[in-house]
Amino acid sequence: MSSDVAASPPPRATRRQWLGLAVLALPTMLIAMDLTVLHLALPTLTADLRPGNTELLWIVDAYGFLIAGFLIPMGAIGDRIGRRRLLLIGAVGFGAASVVSAFSVDPTMLIAARALLGIAGATLMPSTLSLIRVMFPDPRQQGAAIGAWSGFFGLGTVIGPLAGGMLLEWFWWGSVFLIGVPVMLLLIVLGPILLPEYRDRSVARPDLISAVMSVIGMLALIFAVKRIAQDGLSPAPGIAVFLGLVLATLFLSRQRRLDQPLVDLSLFRNRLFGIALGMVVLATLLAAGSQFLVLQYLQLVRGLPPVRAGLWSLPITLGVVIGSFGGPALAGRVRLSTLIPGGLVVSALGMVLLTRVSGPSDLVLAVTGTAVIGLGLGPLTVLGTGLIVGAAPPKRAGAASGLSATGSELGSALGIAVIGSVAFAVYRADLAGRLPEGLSAHDVHAARDTLAAAVDVSRELPAPVAARLLAVTRDSFLQGLHTTAAAGAVLAVLLAVGAATLLRDTGAAAAAPLAEADDTPNSSEKADH
Repeated sequence: MSSDVAASPPPRATRRQWLGLAVLALPTMLIAMDLTVLHLALPTLTADLRPGNTELLWIVDAYGFLIAGFLIPMGAIGDRIGRRRLLLIGAVGFGAASVVSAFSVDPTMLIAARALLGIAGATLMPSTLSLIRVMFPDPRQQGAAIGAWSGFFGLGTVIGPLAGGMLLEWFWWGSVFLIGVPVMLLLIVLGPILLPEYRDRSVARPDLISAVMSVIGMLALIFAVKRIAQDGLSPAPGIAVFLGLVLATLFLSRQRRLDQPLVDLSLFRNRLFGIALGMVVLATLLAAGSQFLVLQYLQLVRGLPPVRAGLWSLPITLGVVIGSFGGPALAGRVRLSTLIPGGLVVSALGMVLLTRVSGPSDLVLAVTGTAVIGLGLGPLTVLGTGLIVGAAPPKRAGAASGLSATGSELGSALGIAVIGSVAFAVYRADLAGRLPEGLSAHDVHAARDTLAAAVDVSRELPAPVAARLLAVTRDSFLQGLHTTAAAGAVLAVLLAVGAATLLRDTGAAAAAPLAEADDTPNSSEKADH
């Protein structure tokens, strides 16, 4: 009897499960949209709220950092209280935080609202993927469902700038956040009807102390980077660096002592795992940072309205999509020791193109450079995840997948934070002594803070003074773009050399993850409707 049961094929999904997949795809697409939709709103947002350089970067970064910081603990919480329950709680939180973001009246309020969006977003991502694995036990259907889930995430990155540009053409900057409200309402209504519950009561409670240590330590170090870029060395960032390093040390020590740590440090004993994870973080860092600056170029240097800027961002997204799908397609024909380093070299060439952008007339060059960067880094981000999971023991494939997702989110947030901070630091240093006569002290302070503020100030100045102000501030912004692009090209080449050395003896099979631990409900798990 038991042998017959063991030999029976897994049940196939019904129409109910496929409708449930459509419900899960919506928040997935929305999370991706929220990573990019804000970039086009920054000029109008800056004109309204007048954030400083550091505040502006925190407005952009808070969302990604909090998602990265809470992905792993939220996954553990979902196992205990139920994935569907956590998903619905997150939907309520995401919708509420979206409304608060849309109607924020000052930079501090918007930063706090974006942070809450990130925490809520961290409840959505692991819940959606975990529920898909429960809803589709048949391996072939599960693969198709996960592929559709990934496709909607990619679709979100494509339509994010377009949707944001269209809304900004007719409404205020806060409208870009309200996209999430009807999606979350739909999820709250249909989720209990179409989605099963899934929980594992044998999982230990997540260590909240570890979660707090990791998030505060990471934010302290990023705060230091931003303050040093803005004001140079001073006591405040020094204290933040010290706090961040102390918390990082205590975090690592605590993980070694816990029976069920938040981060399984034993995975890093495998050299391939640690290096592959590092490459994924750096690859997403380079991609996100370069895209952030080029989207600013489209509106603030080239002067495109939001809709046209969104349309011109399509080649950038197309490069990422082609690289992401093309990498796995080539993995069976080209050795990883050639494919991944080759992609990194291609991305370095894209960054070299960005160093040649000299003014508003170089629109095609700027967009092409960023598209080439995405084309080259796409294979690494996809195949790197396979290397990360494949390097881990089969029973720890789930933990490895969680670290891979966290690394990707962290890399994106770090790219905007670090590359954006360096670019703005170069902007301010290059602008010193170059501002034209006829500016008030307020105008000088605003122009030195961000290019978006300088563009806003120029609208209230006499035409000759405004023209000179825009000329020097746009030139200083381009100097920041050139510096970060050159540094990125060097980093990409160094990564290519390291990847070639590491993967020299690794075949294409290494890109495929090992068999994952059984995700179907067992005696300690429950899946029901």
